[in-house]
Amino acid sequence: MTKALFIIDVQNDFTEGGALGVDGGAAVAADISRYLEAHADDYALVIASRDWHDPESDNGGHFAASDTDPDYVVTWPAHCVAGTAGADYHPALDLSRVTMHVKKGQGEPAYSIYDGEVEGGASDGAGISAVLDEYGVTEIDVAGIATDYCVRASVLDAIEHGRHVRVFTDLIAGVARETSDAALIEMGHLGAELASSDAG
Repeated sequence: MTKALFIIDVQNDFTEGGALGVDGGAAVAADISRYLEAHADDYALVIASRDWHDPESDNGGHFAASDTDPDYVVTWPAHCVAGTAGADYHPALDLSRVTMHVKKGQGEPAYSIYDGEVEGGASDGAGISAVLDEYGVTEIDVAGIATDYCVRASVLDAIEHGRHVRVFTDLIAGVARETSDAALIEMGHLGAELASSDAG
């Protein structure tokens, strides 16, 4: 059994005070760091993803046009623009135990970690599915932001790619209670295990 941990989009723009700040985001960053302190060695890979949007375009319609309001379904305010402070990982997230980084949404909408590419190292430019195959990963634990968008999309893709997935419900934060609850129900229905990070 080879395991990986996905840390989804724990970025300044998705935490309190950011362009699309989620309540509880900063606490999730700190709690993931505490979890890693005790459990990083449980994983063959600890993979953190980031939205990394193009500053010179609307990223395939992902950013609302300047003369229109975002609908918060397909179009969004500008966020996680490459090279800006908003795209940086939240400072409470300890990156010393992260073994691989993924950038997604480079010029296009991207919710799932599977939509991104590995940044740096021997796997630079590779898709996450190929990397997981290379390492023989069969089980994936998931934490991060936001439950009802990028966490959900990443979990559903991991299940579709044949991995056993466990979602740490105490290490995620969502945009809205109703949509987050619906996402958890959907993930569980499709086979994800919903668990606390202290479940072992």
